[in-house]
Amino acid sequence: MSTSTPAPIGVAAALATRADSSITPREQLWDQFKLTDRVGLVTGANRGLGLEAALVLLEAGARAVYCIDLPTEPGEEWKAVHDYVVRLGTGGRLEYISQDVTDQKAMWEVAQKIGDKEGRLDVGVAAAGIALVGKSCLEYPADEFQKGLNVNTNGVLYTAQAVGRQMVRFGLPGSIILLASIAGTVSLRGLESLPYSTSKSALLQMGRTMACELGPKRIRVNTLSPGFIHTEMLQPLIDSFLPQWSSENPLGRIATPDEMRGVIAWLASDASSYCTGSDIVVDGGHHTW
Repeated sequence: MSTSTPAPIGVAAALATRADSSITPREQLWDQFKLTDRVGLVTGANRGLGLEAALVLLEAGARAVYCIDLPTEPGEEWKAVHDYVVRLGTGGRLEYISQDVTDQKAMWEVAQKIGDKEGRLDVGVAAAGIALVGKSCLEYPADEFQKGLNVNTNGVLYTAQAVGRQMVRFGLPGSIILLASIAGTVSLRGLESLPYSTSKSALLQMGRTMACELGPKRIRVNTLSPGFIHTEMLQPLIDSFLPQWSSENPLGRIATPDEMRGVIAWLASDASSYCTGSDIVVDGGHHTW
């Protein structure tokens, strides 16, 4: 892969290429966000942030997005998004596949079948995860701790492997997004969350390591670390912790899932073509205090 710097330097020089028929014109900004004809795979996409990510990819023009989750049949939230996608009339397809992300071989096979059908796989979002909280770090049972790591860490690795293998297979550039959390870099005050925090911290190093290895293959790997988001997974804790969580960032509130749309669209698209090995923090400023 060439390491040379493109000839145009500066905005004026880049714009000047549009008048030179021998140089491919620079894309306009919004064109860089388009995912026209691309194919995505998103885990944990029966609901919540995973489903939000799947919708983002389709709204950006993806041909098909495959939603991987544990239930044998998709829920009402997924069905509502599916119907909305049909009404968009873009021709994009929202597909559902029931699969346990902790089964490495099965995840590889799922991605293989998608590749066989679509002839490509361009974007992977590993969003499946569970929140095991409420037990002292000194008393946490081994089996529950292992379960947290198996889903939140191993499952993310198997997803990234499955997607990356297809990107290499077709020789196309790709983007893999691992859903981490601010819990991977800071302790969540007042919340006993040892397995969750440990698993999310592991994803940060996983993302950096995979980015270094896959960069020469034109595959970018980044992590996304949201702050507190009002999702169904956090709903049981909202009544007890909402005032505290809202006060712990400069914006004075927690996020809604749709506030992750912009960064997901950016990471998935060519607009972030020089971003890899990074952790993108979207937490309302929680880290600043």
